[in-house]
Amino acid sequence: MPMSNRMNSVDQTEDLKAFERRLMEYITYLQPSTSRWRMLLIAISICTATGAWLWLMDPNTSREPFLHSLWLHPFFTLSSLCLIVLFFVGIHKRVVAPSIIVGRLQSVLEDYNMSCDESGRLILRPRPDN
Repeated sequence: MPMSNRMNSVDQTEDLKAFERRLMEYITYLQPSTSRWRMLLIAISICTATGAWLWLMDPNTSREPFLHSLWLHPFFTLSSLCLIVLFFVGIHKRVVAPSIIVGRLQSVLEDYNMSCDESGRLILRPRPDN
């Protein structure tokens, strides 16, 4: 093997390692933020479900007009509005941001016979036989 090919191979390996380190660093950076958004979504969802249960179990709910019934149950109304606002601001994307990035990377890396796992570690695949 000529010296230039060996250096090229070493350079490529170092580039792949640097890319993998940066990718893992970025996914690790996203984890705390993603966890906070998940906790917020879970908390608001539990509040909405609890408020809905209390609203539906109230015997006066069926006798009152809809808007008046919501007015009488502010916990359910506010938690539902918070949940709707969170979805409008894109909480569903923030909750799954690392998996979106990994999925897009996997589709790009397929062209190079590579993939990556959920933590960003590169997976080299064998070259297909022609």
